[in-house]
Amino acid sequence: MDGFQERLKLSLQWRLSWWLTVAMLLVAALAAAVSYLTALDEANEMQDQTLRQIGALYGAGRLPVVGAIQFVGDDEAPVMILGLRRTPAGGLAALPDGMHRATMNGVACRVLLRTVSPGLRLAVGQAIAFRDEIANHSALRTLLPLLLLIPLLPLLVVLLVRRLFLPVATLAHEADQRSERELQALAPDFLPLELRPFVVAINRLLARVEKSMDQQRRFVADAAHELRSPLTALSLQAEALAATALPLEATTRVEALHLGIERSRVLLDQMLALARAQTVLPRTAAAVPVLDIFRRVLEDLMPLAEARQIDIGVEATDDPRVVGDAVDLLMLVKNLADNAIRYSPAGGKVDLCTHADGGQVIIEVCDRGPGIAPEQRERVFDPFFRVLGSEQSGSGLGLSIVAEIARRMGATVRLDWTDAAQRQGLRVSVVFQV
Repeated sequence: MDGFQERLKLSLQWRLSWWLTVAMLLVAALAAAVSYLTALDEANEMQDQTLRQIGALYGAGRLPVVGAIQFVGDDEAPVMILGLRRTPAGGLAALPDGMHRATMNGVACRVLLRTVSPGLRLAVGQAIAFRDEIANHSALRTLLPLLLLIPLLPLLVVLLVRRLFLPVATLAHEADQRSERELQALAPDFLPLELRPFVVAINRLLARVEKSMDQQRRFVADAAHELRSPLTALSLQAEALAATALPLEATTRVEALHLGIERSRVLLDQMLALARAQTVLPRTAAAVPVLDIFRRVLEDLMPLAEARQIDIGVEATDDPRVVGDAVDLLMLVKNLADNAIRYSPAGGKVDLCTHADGGQVIIEVCDRGPGIAPEQRERVFDPFFRVLGSEQSGSGLGLSIVAEIARRMGATVRLDWTDAAQRQGLRVSVVFQV
């Protein structure tokens, strides 16, 4: 009962169904009462008319013996006919012509009194109990369709209200299926007129949010782009300074300065990559060979792998193709491989793998580093989040870029151990639907 009251209080659909059901049942009950009384009155009037017709059939020539009751009709509801002489004494003979409630043959009856000739009268009566039974049966038969309909009214109301609210549920499902990046306007055309202003207001809010997010992305991209030139100049100056003869302490500080500038440059590059991945721009969709992407990634990252003494290679039995933008796919694989190289121990191994499985193309990047604990695998896709205890420097944007590109391409990213038994290494699988 408490649950019903709570739903009735909070749910517009339940309240509408409840009050419509109550109103329809009250109207149906009133209609049933009026129909019953009307049918009962008509049934009684028809029986009165029957008494009049029988009385009209009897004239002076057919008048039964005075004082003797004659029965006509069926045995269940016989009509009693009695001849009378007008007399001032009490009883039927003293009543005026017309319909009366009186006693005939010791039974309460509906009686028609009619003067047939001077001094002679006719009494036509029928037992009230029989008349009421017949009238009630006739009236109840008129109520039968309505009585059968009343139990169906609540179900009909619930189905109709649910049907009317179906566009709202459809709109809610559509909005719920969207990601945080899909801010295009909702379509209010299929909604009732009363709900369209609400959806129009939501669309205006979405437009303002999208404009604000675009401004933020443009600011990040513009700021990162503007900072690249000063950082490049600082890097050149640091290299020139390192090439001059300096004291040992100065040389150490110049090297630290150069590493800091390099980290800042990598951070700016990744911020630009993330801004590009988040920007809603049309991409060129084509069937991109995965092995070609692997080759370009190896060309770009081989110096880094050699510097860290990482054995990086490709494992593939075929060359599947992924439908999408080649630049996005290259950025995705490059970020995964770059992370794998940086977090693998010196002398480790990184594998780039791909294979087709039914209607899917799977790209995997495996390393032999510390891996990521299961409880942190959701958070590592957040921008600037870095696993605690990591000794490697980084910006925490690599997996955010991967997740954003995968979302845009309709792919799914999965994280697992490379060696599940030892709980070591990170295996990143990107599953594309083809």
